[in-house]
Amino acid sequence: MSSRSRGAGALVALVALFTAGYLAPYLLPTVVGRLSAGLGLTPAQAGLVGSVLLLGSSTAGFTLAARGERIGPRRAARAGLLAMIVGYGSAAATGTVPLVVAGAVLGGLGSGTATAVAAAGIAGRRDPHRASTLGLLSVSAAAGALYLTLPHLGTGHAPPLLAIVCAAALVWPVTGRLEGGTRARADAGAAHVAGPLPYRRAGAVLAGGILCWSLAQNALWGVSGRIGTTQAGLSEVTVGAVFAAALGAGLAGVTAAGALGSRLGRAVPIGAGTVVIAGCVLLSSAAGDLVSFAAGEILWNAVYPVVLSYLLGLAASLDPRGRWAVLVGSASSLGVACGPVTGSLLSEGAGYPGMGAVLCCLLLLVAAPMTAVARHAAGRPLVPGSVRRRGGAPAAVLAGSASATPSLVPQVGAPEQPVASIRVPVAAGRRRLTKSTFGLARPSDRG
Repeated sequence: MSSRSRGAGALVALVALFTAGYLAPYLLPTVVGRLSAGLGLTPAQAGLVGSVLLLGSSTAGFTLAARGERIGPRRAARAGLLAMIVGYGSAAATGTVPLVVAGAVLGGLGSGTATAVAAAGIAGRRDPHRASTLGLLSVSAAAGALYLTLPHLGTGHAPPLLAIVCAAALVWPVTGRLEGGTRARADAGAAHVAGPLPYRRAGAVLAGGILCWSLAQNALWGVSGRIGTTQAGLSEVTVGAVFAAALGAGLAGVTAAGALGSRLGRAVPIGAGTVVIAGCVLLSSAAGDLVSFAAGEILWNAVYPVVLSYLLGLAASLDPRGRWAVLVGSASSLGVACGPVTGSLLSEGAGYPGMGAVLCCLLLLVAAPMTAVARHAAGRPLVPGSVRRRGGAPAAVLAGSASATPSLVPQVGAPEQPVASIRVPVAAGRRRLTKSTFGLARPSDRG
């Protein structure tokens, strides 16, 4: 098998693993809503169960950030998928609340493990933004199809959990395309870069910012189903159709982000996109009918994955070994985990519009530091002679190779000039060198 085929197979495996790991957060509204309705929990209690599930996911990510390379991607991925199957499957099979919580925690650990392996693998690829975009496209499509299907599969808390189990089982076979031992580079010639964690200050700011960013959005996402059914007066089928349309808009947004690439850099999509999301949060939280609810949810979900893809690409660019990608992804999962209970508590205390105002302010506050990291810690100019991708592979061959792509690196400075040689006569014996020994330095007259 050629190296290109192996690289394509590894990309397929990483995208599938990313999809399985992110499916639980994407299905959070229906999971929380069905836990509340099916098990007789209050909204705050159901939100707490959802938070515990996602807290297990973030815990797994933080744990694997330092140990993932020693375990190996294939082994870690299969362990995560197995935990998802056993955990979510056991939670779906029982109606006893403590057993449901235990199963949700185990399943969350599995989701976090799968996501961490995918994030580390994506960070090591030549174009991490493209790989993360494909992952977001895949999970948005899967979640959108499930939001259309789940309302027709009966009531109770089991159907969404069983859907995640099926996704994990379907992804299992493709994990054979991942590396079995310690992680190897997709580029065979790229050196594995070891050393201390780079960009510590920028990475810490980004991790803290994305924690608050994810918390604010998932606080709303966790109660969006209840906003639609109670405040806007919609049926579960209608709310599911709105969510499916919103995730379809997310597919369009991520496709546009993939086509746009790095033309605008990362700062503009992250900063401006977060401001737009803050406005959507206000609109959705105050929705009183189908039009306002659908408009807020669809526009929000169209912009959210676009910004997330640039944030994931930014994290991947900070460390070629993928440690910041895993840590930032785990911080995002921690924010997602705190989101449902935060949204439930805020909505009970201040109402849905008051909750939206608080979350909008939080998003506007974190937009500035994340944009600053995007401006100053990434997007440095490419200089011939020192250009390497952060994954370790050369961005272009600059030494006259026939396969070099001139468009990858712009011409910088004046054209190279010939260097004149200067002859230095060998001193005989111990004769002292004087000024007359040397001639005037000038280009040679010969050919």
